[in-house]
Formats: sequence, C-alpha cells, structure tokens
Amino acid sequence: MTQPQPAFKETDAHGTTFTIGELAREFGITTRAIRFYEDEGLLSPLRVGTKRLYRRRDRARLKLILRGKRLGFTLGEMREAFDLYDDAHGESRQLRYYLKVLDEKRQHLLRQREDLEETLKELEHSYAHCEQLLSAQEKEKQDRTAETTNPGRPGDTDRPDRSETRLKTGS
Repeated sequence: MTQPQPAFKETDAHGTTFTIGELAREFGITTRAIRFYEDEGLLSPLRVGTKRLYRRRDRARLKLILRGKRLGFTLGEMREAFDLYDDAHGESRQLRYYLKVLDEKRQHLLRQREDLEETLKELEHSYAHCEQLLSAQEKEKQDRTAETTNPGRPGDTDRPDRSETRLKTGS
C-alpha cells in the first residue's frame, strides 16, 4: 500500500489550508467520511462562505483518526485523547491515557491471537480427520468397483482356470 502524498495548498491568512477534496484524495477516503468525523467533533475546519478549509491540525487529526481506526480505537477513545491534548496540561495526561489505551488494545489482541491459534489447531485437526474419512471412502469405492468389474465368488481366484486343468490332464 502506498503512503498518502500530502496535499499542500497555498498559505493564506489562516496558514496552510486544505479543501475537503484534497484531504479525501490524500488519504483515500470519501468526503462524506471527513464530514462524518467533523460531525463527531473530531475535526473543526474553518468556514469561508460555504467552503470548508482544513488546517494542518485537522490534517494531523485525520491521519491519527485513520490510524486509530486501523488499530481498533473507537471514535470516543480518539475524541477523549484529542480533548486531553487540547487541555493546557494535557500532553502528559494524553500520553498516560494513550499508554493505558494501547495496553488495553495490546491485551485484547493477545487474547484474540490465543483464540485464533486454538481455532487454527481445531481446524487443522478437523481437516486431517476429514481427509482420513475421504480417503477411506475412496478406497472403499475402489474396492467395490473392482468387485463389480471382476465378478466372481469369493475364493474363485484361488482355483486354477479350467483350461489350465485340461492341459495338465490332457483332456
């Protein structure tokens, strides 16, 4: 997967700004998704007329939102972390909170990995059992096919052919 290329726009009175379309293209998401994050209070663009202008701060937050989403963070957890950061003394609180959340996510992922490993073992056991059953059924089918293509009574294969008997006795 390629890394998103930053969408830089000219600096104006508000500093470097980005349109919703530029951010959507940069991060490979829809403009609707960006508006959703805005509605959730995670982004706060400037409004110039009917146009939204996103600052570097919004771009950085969007990047964190998308990363958090991949890591399994809820929007509420991300909002709480952003709120801590906005607090004047929030940086260390935000880092402590983030460490706590990361540890919880790590523990959750470790439990999931254990569950996945156990499930894989069960699947492998079931797979091997099914292979054995299938092999036995195929062998049984081959044996039945051999019996129908070579009909005879059990034990007939041990008796000599009548032509062999005639040759030996001379009749």
